[in-house]
Amino acid sequence: MNHVSRTLGALALGAALLLGQTAPLKGDQAAPVNVPGIDKPVIVVTGEVNGSENWTNNFYYVLRGAVFVTEGATLNIQAGTRVIGESGSVGTLIVLRGARLNAIGTREDPIVFTSDQPIGSRDRGDWGGLIINGRAPINVEGGEGAGEADTGVYGGNDPNDNSGTLRYVRVEFAGVEFSPDNELNGIAFQGVGRGGTFEFIQVHMNRDDAFEWFGGTADIKYAVASNAADDSFDWTFGWTGRAQFLAVHQRGDDADNGIEADNNEFANNLLPRSNPQVYNLTMCGDRDTNEGTEGVRAANIRRGTAFTIRNFLVTGFKTNGFQISDANTLSQVDNGTSQLGAGVFWNIGTPVHASIAPYVTSGRFPNVRSNVDGGLSAGCFDHGNVNFQPTSAATLAGGQLAPIQPPNDGFFQAVTFIGAVPPAPADDWTLGWTSYPQR
Repeated sequence: MNHVSRTLGALALGAALLLGQTAPLKGDQAAPVNVPGIDKPVIVVTGEVNGSENWTNNFYYVLRGAVFVTEGATLNIQAGTRVIGESGSVGTLIVLRGARLNAIGTREDPIVFTSDQPIGSRDRGDWGGLIINGRAPINVEGGEGAGEADTGVYGGNDPNDNSGTLRYVRVEFAGVEFSPDNELNGIAFQGVGRGGTFEFIQVHMNRDDAFEWFGGTADIKYAVASNAADDSFDWTFGWTGRAQFLAVHQRGDDADNGIEADNNEFANNLLPRSNPQVYNLTMCGDRDTNEGTEGVRAANIRRGTAFTIRNFLVTGFKTNGFQISDANTLSQVDNGTSQLGAGVFWNIGTPVHASIAPYVTSGRFPNVRSNVDGGLSAGCFDHGNVNFQPTSAATLAGGQLAPIQPPNDGFFQAVTFIGAVPPAPADDWTLGWTSYPQR
């Protein structure tokens, strides 16, 4: 391995991560004292990954400070490997433009990015997270952006850019906080292109957003966001990817929106406009105020974004279902671009927010129902053992609700059900590789 120290800029993450950028370390050094359950050799990784490297499940890999996969390099991570973010040095893995990360686990042996703290003492924000930078289009002036907290330059003109593959991957207890409202996402897709493959991914107990897309065209399938302290899924700066089978579980002690959707907060109508297509979504909020008062809104859709969201089950949020927050965003509904349909809001303070109610009533948003049972069990609200599976084939109080079929474009799958997870127990794609530890 080539562990060469890298000097960061002067921004917040750069300053913090430089604490870990000392002389290169070798795999035969003593393990950091906090790494739990040491039963195999530990390799402490610093600096850069250059060329081609293979991380295997014969070792634990500890990220000390910012570890950069550099342009032209490929990092391959074997199924069953555990990658540990060191808390004291803000361990973080950053994939730069032109690099690839192939983290390919299996249902039986997922790849886990986790905290260095002992089980029972882990918490949101123990380490940095996973940041992937690509060369796909974004709507930032000049076509390039600087990642939050100095996590790389991203953006370009290649919608098919390939940053690698994530499959059967968990990222947990990440999102270090530098100051109030200044944390890292669990996984940040920054200008990432559709040439990569991202599927069967869970982000759990993150201090900031679980998943966030900063522009780009990246697609995602089979994704779980659980117990994030901010938004579960967030997009901005012109994300135009496709998503299918997304599941959200919130814990009201510290949460924001299930979805926060923006085009560009500084100029709402910049192009390319954010306009993801989302099919088959399940969102379980937390109406238990004993847990806390947060997690109030299923989706805050704003700042000029367009959207397609179909085949959804949304329940348990304290105040609102989906809310469209401004005229520039409503204009994307009025001109026919944005679509919402085939879904149910229930057990929510105001299931159908006033901003979307006229479109539901008129049929512009077809087959949207409220305050009828969407068929989810109490397990959808069980923080330690979440069950997203419907108790029936979405046989709702208002009658059977047929899904809207997604485009036949080679990415989306035809479906016979509403929500992220099919009702047949044998078809629950979340089983075997997801996990919901609270500490």
